[in-house]
Amino acid sequence: SHALTAFQLPSIHAWPSLPGPPTAHPAANQSQSHSLSLMINSKYKELEKSVRVEEIDGMKVVKNLSKKMEEMFRKKKEAIRVQISLVEAAEEAHLQHEENPELQVRYFNAVLINEVDEEGNNVELGGEFVLEPNEHFNNLSVNLSLSVVQVPTNMYNKDPAIVNGVYWSEALNKVFVDNFEKDPSLIWQYFGSAKGFFRQYPGVKWHPDEHGVIAFDCRNRKWYIQAATSPKDVVILVDVSGSMKGLRLTIARQTVSSILDTLGDDDFFNIIAYNQEIHYVEPCLNGTLVRADRNNKAHFREHLDKLFAKGIGLLGDALTEAFTILNDFNQTGHGSVCSQAIMLVTDGATQMYDDVFAKFNWPDRKVRIFPYLIGRESAFADNMKWMACANKGYFSQISTLADVQENVMRYLHVMSRPKVIDHEHDTVWTEAYMDSTGSIIGPSLMTTVAMPVFSTKNETVSGILLGVVGTDIPLQELMKIIPKHLLGIHGYAFAITNNGYILTHPDLRPLYQKGQKRRKPNYSSVDLSEVEWEDKDDFLRNAMVNRKTGTFSMEVKKTVDKGKRLLKMHNDYYYTEVKGTPFSVGVALSRGHGKFFFRGNVSVEAGKCHSTLVIHSPTPSILHSLNKLPVRHQFHIGSVYSVPVVCDRELIQEVLFDAVVTAPLEAYWTGLALNKSENSDKGVEIAYLGTRTGLSRTNLFVVQEDLSNQDFLTAEDKEGVFNADHFPLWYKRAAEQVPGTFVYSIPFGGNENKSVVLASTAIHSVFLKSTIAVGIQMNLNFFQRKFWTASRQCAALDGKCTISCDNEDIKCYLIDNNGFILVTEDYSQTGEFFGEVEAAQLNRLISVCLSVCLSLCLSVALSVCRPVCLSPCLSVALSVALSVALSVALSVCLSVALSVCLSVCLSVLRSFVIQQIPSSNLFMVVVDNKCDCSSTLPVWFISISILNPSEHNESLKCDRLKFQKDRKRPESCHPFHPEENAMECGGAAGLSAPLTGALLSLLATLFTR
Repeated sequence: SHALTAFQLPSIHAWPSLPGPPTAHPAANQSQSHSLSLMINSKYKELEKSVRVEEIDGMKVVKNLSKKMEEMFRKKKEAIRVQISLVEAAEEAHLQHEENPELQVRYFNAVLINEVDEEGNNVELGGEFVLEPNEHFNNLSVNLSLSVVQVPTNMYNKDPAIVNGVYWSEALNKVFVDNFEKDPSLIWQYFGSAKGFFRQYPGVKWHPDEHGVIAFDCRNRKWYIQAATSPKDVVILVDVSGSMKGLRLTIARQTVSSILDTLGDDDFFNIIAYNQEIHYVEPCLNGTLVRADRNNKAHFREHLDKLFAKGIGLLGDALTEAFTILNDFNQTGHGSVCSQAIMLVTDGATQMYDDVFAKFNWPDRKVRIFPYLIGRESAFADNMKWMACANKGYFSQISTLADVQENVMRYLHVMSRPKVIDHEHDTVWTEAYMDSTGSIIGPSLMTTVAMPVFSTKNETVSGILLGVVGTDIPLQELMKIIPKHLLGIHGYAFAITNNGYILTHPDLRPLYQKGQKRRKPNYSSVDLSEVEWEDKDDFLRNAMVNRKTGTFSMEVKKTVDKGKRLLKMHNDYYYTEVKGTPFSVGVALSRGHGKFFFRGNVSVEAGKCHSTLVIHSPTPSILHSLNKLPVRHQFHIGSVYSVPVVCDRELIQEVLFDAVVTAPLEAYWTGLALNKSENSDKGVEIAYLGTRTGLSRTNLFVVQEDLSNQDFLTAEDKEGVFNADHFPLWYKRAAEQVPGTFVYSIPFGGNENKSVVLASTAIHSVFLKSTIAVGIQMNLNFFQRKFWTASRQCAALDGKCTISCDNEDIKCYLIDNNGFILVTEDYSQTGEFFGEVEAAQLNRLISVCLSVCLSLCLSVALSVCRPVCLSPCLSVALSVALSVALSVALSVCLSVALSVCLSVCLSVLRSFVIQQIPSSNLFMVVVDNKCDCSSTLPVWFISISILNPSEHNESLKCDRLKFQKDRKRPESCHPFHPEENAMECGGAAGLSAPLTGALLSLLATLFTR
């Protein structure tokens, strides 16, 4: 347009008059920034002789971290000492107990305690139970003297088996209390019974969900399954012949679903529906097994609803297929390479199929058979019982939906027999998960260490599993031992399990939003490759899964500020195993930042300064050397630590050194504050400084009550202060800027945050190769006034502009490098994404930029535009709406491509003009106001995960299901034992005389081979 042709961008000489952070001063300029840098580096130089610079040895850091984790897990395995005491106490209590079907015992039911009836009397199995808030348990009200018992809603509280188990397990109360007194860092201790009840210490009240139900069953928890049984390969056969119509098919579906509940990440499975033909429930998995992770189990459950009954059932063909799959898959070495089983869900079997078993399973009987007879009819029960007894399995009959859970659980007893007879109390560790007992307030990720409990009664030759004991370890305990101050600005530590699942990682976010308790699906089985996605060949993941020690390097892109901003960096990874556990630990160090640290001696007195000194320490150990500092020095820790820690003297020296180096800034700020004319309109409100050690200095230029954003740099501002988890966002972004250049932003959050602008920059010490970030908080109105004043100054001789932002034909915006608006005529648009306001211009901008990237394949611009701008846009566009793709592309594209691609774009399209503001992350955009763009839909900025194309492509989805990532099998395996009593197979005593004789004859023949 004519208006844009005539428009001349303001002179670059006008821009330094914008408020800049180095001086915390409304008339900041680059020369003052340079002088401040000289001031800091001069102070560094004075102390040159008292310190020495060392490069961080990433391998040494990760090995030291591994040793600390090993020691921590060893103590928890006080959890081996603690668990063994629990195991021994449980087994001894059961040994001394005589089962009494008439036994009546009062116990504290976790749901009923402190409940009263309509008359005000305590309900049965309730009673008065003293509960007191305890800081160690997140201020939850607990009883440190007693445990409580939880019984699943679908079970009878007074069932004789439960009452007897509750009675003898009361002996664990004393052990629970003793353990906690010896190790106060312990949290939940518990015993999950094979009968279904769950004894938990300390005692706590449980609350049903909105439907009055507590769905928790300890026997379905991964810690129980892993401790009770060995890894297994399972084929589930479901009869879908015509006789299974109606309720029987409904019961069959529920039975299969309950079986899936008992499978863990170390197990593999497939489901086959059969009538006169073989139907794989998931057709693309014909002839193979998949890992029983949450994704795969959920996928198969969806297919169960598609089953319908018709035709006749050819069980022989189905058994042949199942045996073939198990044998072939076992040969590949990809499965559990341990136990094997066939689950048969049917309403009858017309014969015993001994020919099939003789061909595939005898004499070794390595595959156990677990038949589930659906319905009340028992005409074919003998045949199915015989199959179970002849193949070391167990027979169950399920007549109603209420019978499903308990009958399915019985197979676990059989699978655990070899481990029981061997008396192997294998210790197992789980992946990260969130507490599901209803007893933790707020999100709390943890791992569990567990061990099985066996019956030791002499008559129990076949082996009986009594249950599993466990104790939880909060992953916060791991975070405390991670040396954040050694890892640098973007560095982090992480750990994974033998299956490649994340134990701890800064990108593991189990909840949808902070403050919400709604968990993301599959949060407990997030693979390392899903967060370190740039490692396309899974080199890092596979090396860690295989417990190797080594290094790896790659380019990465990390999102910050709630996923709305992106940083590009080069990471070096160091990894090794954590001995005595199934875990591996890694450390990521970002090149260019945090690769160096210093050692030296700086006295506490030398650290004195003239204003409040605040240390948001990355580690609690710093507190132990701060008691001698002056009272006016304030030291803050992000969280409360209840256990003693060892003083980190090196960290103390680094903090004190930073205090000395940055001390001159106090006098500088004080001088500015005293000079009222420099900040007469009180536009600059706070000046702040941060160092890599977690030291922060702040200075108020207005009284506290006049601050536009009261939360900034306070305990409420979780993202704005240093703590054990991260460096503040303003520090990270400043460190990425070229020294002397400024990064401006409006904080995301409530409406109050939109009233301020943050500006920060980095001062890099050449001597110590470290970064100090300084910045200011400005009132937004003040900042905008500075912009409008500068926009009216042009390069003409008289300084006047031919056309300026005051012209009605144009509209001016000031946006940051991620496309968010800082200044516009419409105040309500401040902080909005540019695409929401100027969708047409954004679409043109990106489309032209993409076309330029495509056309310049052999040019220098390709190396910048294409990987940064093109690839993310096209990959997202394959699976999501174009508008979302464009918004995601802009957040990646603007940071780099604006300065490279746009010069070409602008020559093609003149509906807008854009130019970067010198020495900043800001861009001025001028748009033709006469263009009618009302028909263009807004481009909304949405923080999304790039969708997996396999979710929209059946072929790719099938490939994903078939693909088996590397995993490390558990070292322990107990598939069978020669002393097992195969006659304990679910009602063998009820076999008819001819079948009993045939079975005994068969067993005698098999045992003599």
